[in-house]
Amino acid sequence: MSTIPKETRTTVVPCLRYRDAPAAIEWLCATFGFQKQLVVPNEDGSIAHAQLAYGNGMIMLGSIFDTEFGRLMKQPSEIGSKVTQSSYLIVHDADLVYGRALEAGAKILLDIKDEDYGGRGFTCSDPEGHIWSIGTYDPWE
Repeated sequence: MSTIPKETRTTVVPCLRYRDAPAAIEWLCATFGFQKQLVVPNEDGSIAHAQLAYGNGMIMLGSIFDTEFGRLMKQPSEIGSKVTQSSYLIVHDADLVYGRALEAGAKILLDIKDEDYGGRGFTCSDPEGHIWSIGTYDPWE
């Protein structure tokens, strides 16, 4: 018997934490094209929970809190600007998003190029060091 839900848009949802989650939400929406689906702020301005949609995918994020779950995660700046996972965004025009990323101050880690396996893309880090790969390669096709 499968445990995979059949009636959902996506079955893998990356979860991230940010020191300045409100700024991260605005940056991700303006730079990469995420759409706010749900944002739950706390009274102090931090983010208890946010869901940002991207096509038929989504990320969830929130502010850093000293909780049981929060203590399982480290920020890139706490571990030598490294990460143990990154997200890949499929886009129609990688050059357009590359330009927006540069304009928004993203650190380009791998410059834009045509890939041998197909597609065109680049890799950058957001203002808090989370790594994002953006490209036209669609692994579903």
